[in-house]
Amino acid sequence: MDTALVSLVAGSGWASGLRVYLVAFGLGLSGRLGWVEGVPEVLTGLPILVVLGLLLAAEELIDKVPVLDSTWDTVHTVVRPVGAAALGWLLTGELDAVLQATSSGTAGGLALLSHASKATLRGAINASPEPASNALASLTEDGLVLAVLWLAVAHPIVALAVVALLLAAGGAAAAVVVRRLRRRRGHRRDAVRERR
Repeated sequence: MDTALVSLVAGSGWASGLRVYLVAFGLGLSGRLGWVEGVPEVLTGLPILVVLGLLLAAEELIDKVPVLDSTWDTVHTVVRPVGAAALGWLLTGELDAVLQATSSGTAGGLALLSHASKATLRGAINASPEPASNALASLTEDGLVLAVLWLAVAHPIVALAVVALLLAAGGAAAAVVVRRLRRRRGHRRDAVRERR
């Protein structure tokens, strides 16, 4: 498996953890327009692009509303990794079954990790009373997805390094949020005990 394909599988896997419909739609449209070679035909068909476009539009709207976003993220804890695994399978369709299964599992695993970080961070942001941070976080995620996909196609080695850095940064940020939430719960429990 060449570096370009490894990068595309890793990049699309990580990005799918944030926006699986944007990844699938972006790959399909890029393949249909001839911008990216090797995109599976199933993703480039007009009916599939229309369905993916509708799902993407729904996700973009839902992602800006905190309560809906949290529910959407909960449901997509399964959808995003499974979608990433399917994309990994499709992208490596010409390889032998073992490499295809490995690529599929890797893409799904990367999506699960990036989704876990995203859902943790967005859960904290969604709890904020002001709506601007939620919209800003949503747009930042869109930008990261598009940047990683572009890098995966244009600069495969750089994309692999960026995915590794984003995984580490996302995990570290999520760990900080979880620690802070645990501290707050501990302070609340202490306050309740003092009142008794």
